Amino acid sequence: MYTNQALQEFKSYVKDKNIAIMGMGVSNTPLIRYLMDLDANITVFDKKTEDELDKGVIEEYAIQGVKFSLGENYLDNLVGYDMIFRSPSMRPDTKELQQEVERGAILTSEIEKLIELCPGKIIAVTGSDGKTTTTTLIYKMLEQAKHHCYLGGNIGIPLFAKIDEMRPEDIIVLELSSFQLMTLKKSPHIAVVTNISPNHLDIHKSYEEYIDAKKNIFLYQNDDDVLVTNYDNDITKTFSEEVKGELRYFSTTEHLENGVILDNNVIKIMTNGEEEDIMPIEDILLLGMHNVENACTAIAAVKDFVSKEDIVSVLSTFRGVEHRTEFVTSIRGVKWYNDSIGSSPTRTIAGLISFKEKVILIAGGYDKHLDYTNLGKYIVDHVKALILLGQTKEKIKTATLEELDRRVTSQPLPIIECDTLQEAVTKASEIAKEGDTVFFSPASASFDMFKNFEERGNKFKELVLNLENS
Repeated sequence: MYTNQALQEFKSYVKDKNIAIMGMGVSNTPLIRYLMDLDANITVFDKKTEDELDKGVIEEYAIQGVKFSLGENYLDNLVGYDMIFRSPSMRPDTKELQQEVERGAILTSEIEKLIELCPGKIIAVTGSDGKTTTTTLIYKMLEQAKHHCYLGGNIGIPLFAKIDEMRPEDIIVLELSSFQLMTLKKSPHIAVVTNISPNHLDIHKSYEEYIDAKKNIFLYQNDDDVLVTNYDNDITKTFSEEVKGELRYFSTTEHLENGVILDNNVIKIMTNGEEEDIMPIEDILLLGMHNVENACTAIAAVKDFVSKEDIVSVLSTFRGVEHRTEFVTSIRGVKWYNDSIGSSPTRTIAGLISFKEKVILIAGGYDKHLDYTNLGKYIVDHVKALILLGQTKEKIKTATLEELDRRVTSQPLPIIECDTLQEAVTKASEIAKEGDTVFFSPASASFDMFKNFEERGNKFKELVLNLENS
């Protein structure tokens, strides 16, 4: 019978140790339950008050000995801990964390411990765009090939509580953000970086710090590990200088000797110049060239584990992940698409160029301090009417007007400013004619009006579906 020796040593270590858990979020809740069963002395730290959290869960944990430090000054009590599990949203250089590390505490996270202790092969995906779709495609291709897999990280379920079930022959597929990667000290067997462009600059101190966080996904690899990355991206192309294992590129613009490429609208696996045709891109069900890139990325990651038939089966039937250029409905000849995941200009640009016709674009949201200049060019080329809301509406409007000024011959572009998403959907419905497409892709985060992009996307779909009954 298989025994995970590293996991057994971890279990022995945490017994009776003082463990700090930062936040009662989705990933940490199963972790708390897991550590409770190991007889650790647990304190949960959260900036929210007891009234803002689930009182039932707090009472349940408290009965079993879990302590809480809540509210505005919740970190004042962070003294005397052996191990600290930080939440992804908490910067590792937070003063109180660093002070405790200097006193001897181990700083880690749920996802870091999973990567450290998991016995199976890990395929982990990061990047500025396309992470979730690529991760899902990888998982589905492996499933199609009958591998025993787990899906986690930013999608799926928190996996640390499942670690006792995992075996060396299993494959664990993870989607990882820059925040989760900032303190990573062990890289996965197969690391995937879809692309790099400016993002999350409201939290990262600089673009360089953001890039360095992403690079942790492969910097600790060994000679027998693999990095899959984008030959067409200026940043990821430079990673070749630091790769220890196999470097596996994908490209939709270049004819590579090795890697996964797009050639005459056919996806091909290249091996020392030898071609293996996989499928023409018109057979891929997902919309847009950015999803062709996601397909190439996934193929490069799994090509040693699956057959051509497995790949084709998934790509010809997979309809996409919710909130990603998701078709909502057609009302009186107008098609409505939800792309709430479009939280940066590059995501929205990828969506815009997916459509053959000009669209009515609803955009704007929380300001992550990103540059919208390039988005203005694509709006002028691909948008027939622009509806703006949120903190970034002035930035997007300015970028669009400046681009219009540069193009003396361009057609006028109606720009409508709104205060709420409901008002934006109503305006779009009023101006849309039969045959039009309304595309909701904010090019901004959701936090000015919504808890996350899922809540925002669900609200958009609810508002659109209500139009059917009006």
